[in-house]
Amino acid sequence: MIQPSDRVKAVPPYLFAEISKKIAEARKKGVDVISLGIGDPDMPTPDPVIEELCRAAHEPRNHQYPDYEGLFEFREAVAKWYKRRHEVTLDPDKEVLTLIGGKEGNLHLCLSIINPGDSTLVPVPGYTPYRTSTIFCSGYPIDVPLLEKNNFLPDLSSIPRGAAKDSKIIFVNYPNNPTGAVAGKEFYKELIDFATENDLIACSDNPYSEIGYDGYRPLSFLEVSGAKDVGIELNSLSKPFNMTGWRIGMAAGNEEVIKAMGIIKNNTDSGVFNAVQYAGIKALSLPDSVLERTLEIYQKRRDLVYNTLSSIGLKCNKPKGSLYMWVKVPEGHSSGTFAAMVLEKAGVVITPGAGYGKEGEGYFRISLTVPDARLTEAMERMRRVMR
Repeated sequence: MIQPSDRVKAVPPYLFAEISKKIAEARKKGVDVISLGIGDPDMPTPDPVIEELCRAAHEPRNHQYPDYEGLFEFREAVAKWYKRRHEVTLDPDKEVLTLIGGKEGNLHLCLSIINPGDSTLVPVPGYTPYRTSTIFCSGYPIDVPLLEKNNFLPDLSSIPRGAAKDSKIIFVNYPNNPTGAVAGKEFYKELIDFATENDLIACSDNPYSEIGYDGYRPLSFLEVSGAKDVGIELNSLSKPFNMTGWRIGMAAGNEEVIKAMGIIKNNTDSGVFNAVQYAGIKALSLPDSVLERTLEIYQKRRDLVYNTLSSIGLKCNKPKGSLYMWVKVPEGHSSGTFAAMVLEKAGVVITPGAGYGKEGEGYFRISLTVPDARLTEAMERMRRVMR
């Protein structure tokens, strides 16, 4: 009998694969399901980006194997974008690597840094690939709680000194998935000092760097002095430009880490299709007005969800960034039982917080990436359930 490897056995079921199964089961029963479970933008990719893809796809030279590290032109566009958006100077040759996506970046980082038996510091609740990427490298994830009383920022001073010294990477993610929390320069300075003192790499996973509300503009970890000395930032075109299916992102920062990740990438997969990279260059050059129109839509949705849930007695914060609302379940429920009830009685899928780790218990997540009419309908269904 064929047996999977121990590392495969150690990985829990992927949260969103499980959600997709539940949606399919409900729909088979004839339920009109509205899924608020997955952060996949519902708005189209901007027309100029699509047009550039079509143009580049007609060029025969783009039909051959792409460079593993990505087109220099794309990496240069990333560097120019970081300079314009965050006042960060990057060498496109040595400090930028093209990625198929942030999830790939997490795994390649771990493969390039972690030896069997090493540990990483993983935020809980948090994006699950930080944990699974560590496990795939025969490493050990150590939970770093994100608590509401600390505005869902890690209390770095509470991490045992031995755990910090034994770890190779600390992952952070702001604007945060799933909590919607944001971080300021003071926190990033503390993070840089922590990484320096404990000789570990700080990885800022920042795919929501452009998703801010009420005039708030999220920061880049790389904006803070010393960041490139200790770490990297992962980013993606998926969320700001509605390009989740295009699979293009970037890692930027410390030259040695980028070089190590590049070696892994060179030996495990291929580069991003050149036509997609040229489309990515176009996306990074779009005027701010394109993103501003998108943010106006998300902000209205955020306000709708906040006002509705608050009016029916559910406690939630009004996030400054990200695509998510992080909400406390009502008394008498776990995150799982409440999500099951909402699906059964309202036909609405919400993500149970426990799926993001033990500190996520007692909460659920709602994604704002749902057309306005369907989101309004979902809120009305939840209002009826909570009467």
